[in-house]
This record gives sequence, structure tokens and C-alpha cells, in this order.
Amino acid sequence: MSADTGTDKSRTLLLMRHAQAEEGYGVTDYDRELTDKGRRQAERVGRLLSERGYAPDHVICSAAKRTRQTLDGVLGAMGPSVRPEIDYAETAYLAGADELLELVNQVDADASTVLVVGHNPTVAQVAASFVGSEALVAYSPATVAAVELEVEWLYAAPGTGAGSILD
Repeated sequence: MSADTGTDKSRTLLLMRHAQAEEGYGVTDYDRELTDKGRRQAERVGRLLSERGYAPDHVICSAAKRTRQTLDGVLGAMGPSVRPEIDYAETAYLAGADELLELVNQVDADASTVLVVGHNPTVAQVAASFVGSEALVAYSPATVAAVELEVEWLYAAPGTGAGSILD
């Protein structure tokens, strides 16, 4: 495999914003929970990913409560056969686009599908760098984009793949 392309193996990056969360009165932003609607949204995304044939083998999830709950709903709806390695990343909570991509760059080369569950505006900014600027306005809660990368995880960066927002 050449170090700059990684073309002999397909790699899919799934970029998901957490599902709808409570406003957070009386709790810290980090500890905000999903609403009932948010739980349904997360399960819908899990079903959508399954229907489209996506099965993440690695997950980078912000350690905030609402992102962990979103991931639980997504994986629960995907069924027991989907058991990815999960990295609950404290740094993903406040990460900017560059920092979030650095987390992706650290994923083991053997992974073929990586799901990132994070927060806006960062997730929308990263998605926009692959799918176009429409992601900046279309990234409501529980939105997910699928990006087919042309390179190994180590080299994932804007311009190294293309994709679309799933619906």
C-alpha cells in the first residue's frame, strides 16, 4: 500500500452531530441529556446506517453525556452484530475541526469505517470540508454525513475524500 493513497482499501468516515439534547437548565453543558425526540433520532440514524450497509468498526465519541447517549441509541438500533472499538474522547468535546481530524488521523489503519459523534459547529465544519458548504447550514441534531476517503486515516484531511449528507 502506498503511504499517500491507501487505495487498496476503502475507508468510510461517518460524521454525526449528537441528537437533540435538553436545554440544560440546572446542569453543566457537558452533562446535558438527550430529549425523548433525541433518543428517537439516534435510533433512526442507527437504522439508516444499517439500511445503507454501514457498520462502524471504530468510533470516536465525545465524552459528553448527550454524545454517549446518541452513540448508545445508534448502536442499539444497529443490532448486536455491530460492536466497534469505542474511543470516548474528552478532547472531542471542545475540539475544533483540526483537532477532530487529528483524532481521526490516529485511528488504526485496519479500521474500514469510522463513526465520529460530536458537536457543532465542529462536526459541520469537518463535514463541509468533504461534502461542501451546504453542511454548514444543514447540520441539525442527528445529522450524519458519509465520506469515502481516498487515503489512510493518518492522511485524512479536507480534499482527501468526498461524500454526502445522509437522509
